[in-house]
Amino acid sequence: MNENDLQDAAGRLAFVRTSIARAAGLAGRDPEAVTLIAVSKTHDATAIVPLIAAGQRVFGENRVQEAEAKWPALRDATPDIRLHLVGQLQSNKAVEAVELFDAIHSIDRSSLVGALAKARDKTGRRPECFIQVNIGGEDQKGGCEIAALPRLLAEARIAELPIAGLMCVPPVEVEPAPYFALLAKFARDHGVGGLSMGMSSDYETAIMLGATHVRVGTALFGAR
Repeated sequence: MNENDLQDAAGRLAFVRTSIARAAGLAGRDPEAVTLIAVSKTHDATAIVPLIAAGQRVFGENRVQEAEAKWPALRDATPDIRLHLVGQLQSNKAVEAVELFDAIHSIDRSSLVGALAKARDKTGRRPECFIQVNIGGEDQKGGCEIAALPRLLAEARIAELPIAGLMCVPPVEVEPAPYFALLAKFARDHGVGGLSMGMSSDYETAIMLGATHVRVGTALFGAR
């Protein structure tokens, strides 16, 4: 890692953290109540290490196998890193996901609830769980249908998964605020505290509407 890489990473991180603090302040919220997840999918260790050196400790990955290939060594060097799975999860990867990740943001079906409960019992690990809602009703997106949310939440609670909140990815190229507001309403209605919503292009809007976790990739790592 050279000095330029460290300075660049520190500058990007400082900019995003300042933006988070500004948005939280406008909403009358404590910036410390917003967790910044640096989404490091497709980026290798040489791109991640400068952000770790700049002080970032929470990272997000889309795929179990990709995370398995790069994070064990990085976490050996920096044990206080927390890793979040923000992409879709296949049920047959539940054990590996529970072993590696501290939080899973993409629970969207009954079979995955069951697989994660079994993986928890097998490994003894209890990652935080977010129910993903297909907030825009898009066929190509993950997430449970809005109408299925009450049943899926009930199943997750019966399975004693540690439910941390709800997650969504709004449709692209439209104003995201109504979708963020809708997810926040669902969270209130169902007594769920966390809201995983907002990415590089809209995390400030998400924070204004109650996001507790923002998933930021491009603004921290640059375009892939």
